[in-house]
Amino acid sequence: MTSVEHARDSAQPNPKPAYAQPRLILYVLLGGAIGTAGREGLSLAMPSDGGVPWAVLIVNLLGAFILGFLLTALAARKPETPGRRDLRLFAGTGMMGGFTTYSSLATDTATLYETHAGIATAYGLGSVIGGILTAFLGVLLGGALSRPASTGRAAA
Repeated sequence: MTSVEHARDSAQPNPKPAYAQPRLILYVLLGGAIGTAGREGLSLAMPSDGGVPWAVLIVNLLGAFILGFLLTALAARKPETPGRRDLRLFAGTGMMGGFTTYSSLATDTATLYETHAGIATAYGLGSVIGGILTAFLGVLLGGALSRPASTGRAAA
């Protein structure tokens, strides 16, 4: 950490709540725009195949993994500094909030259900259960990489 970063992170916290701080709102807004653009880009690169919206499934699973990893890795570094809070709001709330999409999942599942009820059910359940599992894997990896390396020998 540079002296400038240390000074910024050591500054007295702003007494206003996050939702009343324009700079923090801007971080979420910019992150959300980037995340949404990433999702749209993937959707354009991977059009629905046979009615199955694979891009939405991929962004939701990938987003769940990244969010689990990010929040666990940031939470492991105590105390939260303003710099880590800003990163959490930009990348977690903003980027991953814009990247993932429950509304498209619900709409796509309902649309798919009209023609392929079995596939729609598997798609919806697979998305939700897969999201829980990938978030859990992200939490595990974030926790494993955030643990300090042991420097001593194990007790016999």
